[in-house]
Amino acid sequence: MLYSERLHLRKFTVQDAEIYHAWRTDEQVMKTTSLSLDDFTIEETKQFVQEVLVGDSHSKTYMIVNTKSNKPIGVISLIHIDTKNRNAEMIIDIGEKDYWGSGYGFEAVNVLLTYAFLEQNFHRISLNVFAFNERAIRLYERIGFQQEGRSREAVFRDGCYHDIIQMGLLQTEFIGKRADSDSVQSSESESAVQ
Repeated sequence: MLYSERLHLRKFTVQDAEIYHAWRTDEQVMKTTSLSLDDFTIEETKQFVQEVLVGDSHSKTYMIVNTKSNKPIGVISLIHIDTKNRNAEMIIDIGEKDYWGSGYGFEAVNVLLTYAFLEQNFHRISLNVFAFNERAIRLYERIGFQQEGRSREAVFRDGCYHDIIQMGLLQTEFIGKRADSDSVQSSESESAVQ
């Protein structure tokens, strides 16, 4: 159920702590997504994995795995799950830099959103993104997320302050975007047959 052509999502486990630690302590990986760049010990990472990524009943965290090589390449989560209002926040990190710019983030987000909206019946998914992470903002807008707010000068990075942009996507918008995409693909297939 949680797969695309090139990847699948599997539940994140405590055994994933060491590979996550390599990503969490890589400044290049965390620069565009983490509020605090720090040199975490493996013990701190294991504690974070146990308490936050695996042990929090209000989150679902998945390892993004390249299906062909079975190599973990990143992590994606739904956090702050609010079952009453059917809302959650999404976070993603592609930890393996060789996979950057190749569409794996787009695929992983689509897989997770399909699961969240069409199987778990979430109403709204939100996210936060640093304003200087223009590639991520374009990706989220392409999927259908809309900018809903801005925390001005909320993160200090590379010697200056940057805004954090809040974005959101409703279930109806995601389904509508999928329907539009399916109809475009269908008409392209029909014209290719003629």
